[in-house]
Amino acid sequence: MSFVNSVTKEIHCKVVYCGTGLGGKTTNVQYIYEHTNNGERANKLVNLSTENERTLFFDFLPLFVGEVAGFKTRFHLYTIPGQTFYEASRDFILKGVDGIVFVVDSDPERMEANLEAFDSLKLALERQGYDLTRIPLVFQYNKRDLPHAVPIQELETTFNPGRLPSLEAAAHQGIGVMETLQRVGELIIDSLKRGRTP
Repeated sequence: MSFVNSVTKEIHCKVVYCGTGLGGKTTNVQYIYEHTNNGERANKLVNLSTENERTLFFDFLPLFVGEVAGFKTRFHLYTIPGQTFYEASRDFILKGVDGIVFVVDSDPERMEANLEAFDSLKLALERQGYDLTRIPLVFQYNKRDLPHAVPIQELETTFNPGRLPSLEAAAHQGIGVMETLQRVGELIIDSLKRGRTP
């Protein structure tokens, strides 16, 4: 549900990083903030911490995703809590979402938590009347540097049977972070050009 600012010639798009707790959502957003925060392109990083989870937010003007009908795109990046007991927070943050990055923790011991987070995401979107098949979605398989990381084929079969865009990452090293953002940005721009809404 992009917001158009005719005065600044900007389209504001909301990108939400989802996934299980400690899976790499915060690491992704912090890395992006640190590597885009020059001049007026990025605003302050807001960190809303609770006892068990953090929600991060900032917005910026990425230079690599292009324009739509002469309008620049300003991205608002959010992370959402991974635990199921943060349902209200998750629903609130997902309101008006334009694109989703689902961060999958490649640690074999986190597979059940990944599945639970993905099911929670689908339910949260359904409650708000969103169709997950119509929202730009990118899977990021994070922590690929772990010695016993779940094989990519298994992750694709489990989470991505529809073969949506997916990327490998080691977010704490910055590997795959900007590429993931660029891919979801491209999907959002394409969706805007086609006039699709979630």
